[in-house]
Amino acid sequence: MIHELTTAQIAALQLRPDRPLVICDVDEVIVHFTNEFEEFLESHGMWLDTSTWERLHACVRHRGSKQLIGVAETERIIHLFFAERTLHMKVIRGAVEAILDISRFADVVMLTNLPHEAGDHRRENLASHGVNFPVVTNSGPKGPAIHQIAAKTTAPVVFIDDSPGFITSAFHHAPHVHLIHFVQDERFARILEPLDFVSLRTGNWEEATPHVMRLIAG
Repeated sequence: MIHELTTAQIAALQLRPDRPLVICDVDEVIVHFTNEFEEFLESHGMWLDTSTWERLHACVRHRGSKQLIGVAETERIIHLFFAERTLHMKVIRGAVEAILDISRFADVVMLTNLPHEAGDHRRENLASHGVNFPVVTNSGPKGPAIHQIAAKTTAPVVFIDDSPGFITSAFHHAPHVHLIHFVQDERFARILEPLDFVSLRTGNWEEATPHVMRLIAG
């Protein structure tokens, strides 16, 4: 099920129906999230356990006891993080140049999971880095939203994300979309299992950009 705010944002998208489309995640793909979140957790007496990765809610621990802080407390701290830090997040090396280059040949939509109330801060932060594409805020799996966005064009569609869960959701809901698993944090790259249905797994834009160009060229 798609949140009504996400549905409204998708309906408002003005995409060209015969132009290739790139749907791109933001955290850990365009801007750094993990390092920023770790700094934030440290200031609150917590830390991010990167020895495993299921979902963010299962990786935040108390610094002293090393116990997981729990789903409700993790949800609260994530909302607080995005409220305080979204405006100030820094870009990943090569990301801005890459997405601007890609936009010369395809429409671009940023599909980002964060609290909807932080959406305007996300748009402002991206714009401050020169990334001025439509931003759709989402909650929960991304597959349903990708299905709706991809339906707006008959040309090739590419989805780029760091989360194996969101990549898998896209595969199930929009199987015609080309999938790129972008894992730039080497700690997660070492432990995440490969997904055999992705077009490319990479950790840098130098490799991702030419691959995207080939995909959108058909």
